[in-house]
Amino acid sequence: MSTQSEGRIDLIIAGGMVIDGTGDRPEQMDVAISGDRIVAVGDLGDRSAQARIDAVGKVVAPGFIDVHTHDDAALIETPDMEMKISQGVTSVVVGNCGFSTAPFDTARVPDFRLEPIIRGEGLMEQRLGDYMQRVEAAKPAINAAFLTGHSTLRYDAMGLDVEREATTAEIDRMQRRLSEALADGAIGMSSGLYYPPAAKATTAEVCHVAEPLGAAGGVYTAHMRDEGDDILAAMDEAFLIGRHAGAPVVISHHKCNGRANFGRTAETLPKFREAMKHQPISLDVYPYIAGSTILLPHMIARAERVMVTGSKPHPECAGRDLDAIARDWNCTEAEAVERLQPAAAIYFSMSEDDLREILRFEHAMIGSDGLPGDPHPHPRLWGTFPRVLGHYVRELGLIPLEHAVHRMTGLSATNFGLRDRGHLRAGAFADIVIFDPQTVGDRATFDAPLNPSTGIEHVFVNGQLGFANGAVSAERKGRVLRRES
Repeated sequence: MSTQSEGRIDLIIAGGMVIDGTGDRPEQMDVAISGDRIVAVGDLGDRSAQARIDAVGKVVAPGFIDVHTHDDAALIETPDMEMKISQGVTSVVVGNCGFSTAPFDTARVPDFRLEPIIRGEGLMEQRLGDYMQRVEAAKPAINAAFLTGHSTLRYDAMGLDVEREATTAEIDRMQRRLSEALADGAIGMSSGLYYPPAAKATTAEVCHVAEPLGAAGGVYTAHMRDEGDDILAAMDEAFLIGRHAGAPVVISHHKCNGRANFGRTAETLPKFREAMKHQPISLDVYPYIAGSTILLPHMIARAERVMVTGSKPHPECAGRDLDAIARDWNCTEAEAVERLQPAAAIYFSMSEDDLREILRFEHAMIGSDGLPGDPHPHPRLWGTFPRVLGHYVRELGLIPLEHAVHRMTGLSATNFGLRDRGHLRAGAFADIVIFDPQTVGDRATFDAPLNPSTGIEHVFVNGQLGFANGAVSAERKGRVLRRES
């Protein structure tokens, strides 16, 4: 039980099974909110409040933290953020996989956008602080913390000539621009060495660019250079960059990609566990055996099925399988890929057994990795968190409910330095989700990816009701979460 000094209480959430985000077992308690903070947790039957919610039979938990998103543009363009708050998500980490909306010198490369990872007209900004101000002006329904993308730093330093090694002067500029972003409140730097804009970057380049992270207390998140045949070497590279920078490492959307690599969690998870003895390392995972990213020719061969999620020249192809498109066009799949560009796709290329092993791994956080700009997105955009709670926790019993919540809340807040978030305790920010453990679940599918989930009943963001009765509140109270020294 945690309490705080007596005072006015705006709301008491009464009688729910409180899962506090630490991993401890649920306990029936009351939660009191005043302003934007939790002021007491325990037996509050003798306390009066302006309002009261009966949560008997429901779970009361910290708002979920989506640690891996590409919601940079969505925070401004669709600030109700229904696809996230309807899942119980109250905070997102943006700027992943090396792609962020700032810092970028728009005068050098006008009318540029990071398509299709981040869609949005005119959203690139010279400084991250300027983009944060635009997000604040849009008043999103949920909180957002910002990573600075290494690929964006490369574009800023090298223009469009990024498919080569950077010069010393260009690397120095990237480092300076990262320092500026950290001063503006970035929580760290992400990289996407798998993608063409950064594939030619050397390990030494990323090490040098990342050096400001250590002194600033920032994190380094990595979409690794390889998630298939060379996954162990890619893990070593990411760990090395973190050690060089003196920064915690987060491996993004861990997977063993391609049938030839099915079962290799038997190698990767022990490698994680051993490396964690020597440096701060964590990882995130989404609960699906299909990934979603840019439509890339070399990814087609390792996937058992490819579904196009969006194409700029052929929007009518969104939601269709690549092989069917090729048949209709009377061409090869490689030729179809070329005609569809720029485009994005879903790749079915993972093992359910591996996915379950990663979900069982106690250090794995949950992240959605959805692409809001896709016309026919991966269902993880709308269904990730309820899918874990419904399918993998309740139906399969893969992990205890309190452990799943911990890895959506307290573990995530700790690993990303989100102070006073991710826990239900006196003094923490009142980011809270109330859900029915018997009905919570995902309804988004690969054929119908925009279906909202079930069982999420109330969501509070900074003490204010943000979602209830299946609808986003008109009062959007999300905040920009700047890194604190």
